[in-house]
Amino acid sequence: MKLLFVGTDRDRAGGAAHFLSMAQTMAEAGHDLTALVDGDSYIAAGLSASGIRWQHARFRNVLAPPAHRALSRAIRRQRPHWLIGDFGKEYWPLIAQGRMHRVPVALFRQRAPAMHGLSEYLLPRMAQRFIAVSNYARGLFLQRGMPASRVQVLYNPVDTTACIPDPERGLQIRQELGIPADSIVVGYVGRMYAGKGIACLQQALELAMHDEPRLHALWIGEGPQLEDLRRGIAAGAHARRHHLAGWRADAWRYYSAMSMLAFPTVMPETFGRVSIEAQSSGVPVLGSRIGGIPETLSDGHTGHLLAPGNIQVWRDGILALCEGDACRRMGAAGRTFVEANFSMPVIAEAFAALLHG
Repeated sequence: MKLLFVGTDRDRAGGAAHFLSMAQTMAEAGHDLTALVDGDSYIAAGLSASGIRWQHARFRNVLAPPAHRALSRAIRRQRPHWLIGDFGKEYWPLIAQGRMHRVPVALFRQRAPAMHGLSEYLLPRMAQRFIAVSNYARGLFLQRGMPASRVQVLYNPVDTTACIPDPERGLQIRQELGIPADSIVVGYVGRMYAGKGIACLQQALELAMHDEPRLHALWIGEGPQLEDLRRGIAAGAHARRHHLAGWRADAWRYYSAMSMLAFPTVMPETFGRVSIEAQSSGVPVLGSRIGGIPETLSDGHTGHLLAPGNIQVWRDGILALCEGDACRRMGAAGRTFVEANFSMPVIAEAFAALLHG
């Protein structure tokens, strides 16, 4: 198939990660793919690294005449079988251009909040495919009146050739960060803000570190509550066992240095990419039993689902994975689980079937 992906946002968070991974997934599967993106964006850099063709445009809003002209030229040049969109500002431009050029449109909806005005009603009915990233998200959309026949589900893909168990790389990263080689490392990857549950995790770690002297924490990310986190760590008795590495474009490399990943969000999320990336890397996951996170792991097999915001429960969950070979067993199971359900070939086949269906 010929696919034109349109994602001109400068986001470098979940939306950008999804756009990149879907483009890479379909290109890897052999589809003829071109992208229309902002040339100064994280997305453009990722596409270039993957060898995927892209052209520059930016939809600052739904009108943006230069971007509309660029999109129209790209459609005429490539003659795609589908237009694929991931960001809200481009939904209506894609619908308009798709109708003008008689090209079907597939829209991914990453976020749960309702869309503005008539968009919530019209977009799922006007796009040929309207795709949620989890059954949890689809359920929310249906509750708000979207017709069940118009909302499909496709999970995020993960590159299982990049996110792999790599003990040698893990030891190197631990050495770079000053983490003892024989430590048990709890990792966190994500934005530093209250909704992600970082305060709960920090306090749970403080309690767990009191009982387990081998325990260290590796924090990957930045955000508005980063300084609050630093203060909470500094006020505890185990500050030297916390390692804050900041935001990393190559965060996937750091899973190798972790014994387990904590995903402690207290705010419902539609999916949870870090969960499948960690499991693909052979790392078990402690995730909040909320939103779409339960769909990303096998509870009791590849990790554990825990009550969001409950410090004692998270302390106990961390310590449980410190016992015996629990991390090794669950990590191996997680790798198998991700290969079967979220690998790029699996998602590429499912997306192609969804478009053809």
